[in-house]
Amino acid sequence: MNTMKTLILATALIASVPYVSAASDSCAMPASCPDGAQKDSKTKADYPLKTCVVSGEELGGDMGDTVDYVYHQEGKPDRLVKLCCSKCVARFKKDPAKYLKKLDEAAAAAKSP
Repeated sequence: MNTMKTLILATALIASVPYVSAASDSCAMPASCPDGAQKDSKTKADYPLKTCVVSGEELGGDMGDTVDYVYHQEGKPDRLVKLCCSKCVARFKKDPAKYLKKLDEAAAAAKSP
């Protein structure tokens, strides 16, 4: 009987431990990101694309709510990447440089007169 109680207690403790990501990881839910990872409304307002950088789908369109993904890279500022759905987060993680390049090109084009 004591073994069963110990097993239940251990399972409950493990389940209650929050996931903590390393500083070099990224997160798709800003509320769960490390301190400072949340972006202010000005950054969100300055976002250069109206479509998902991965799929090309309209942000906030048929795919549902936009996923605000914060990309962390050691030694560089955090980057906000807006994606159309959670599936695109996995695709982004496979080749972040490819998608960040598209984002940078869109930002440069938006600043050009």
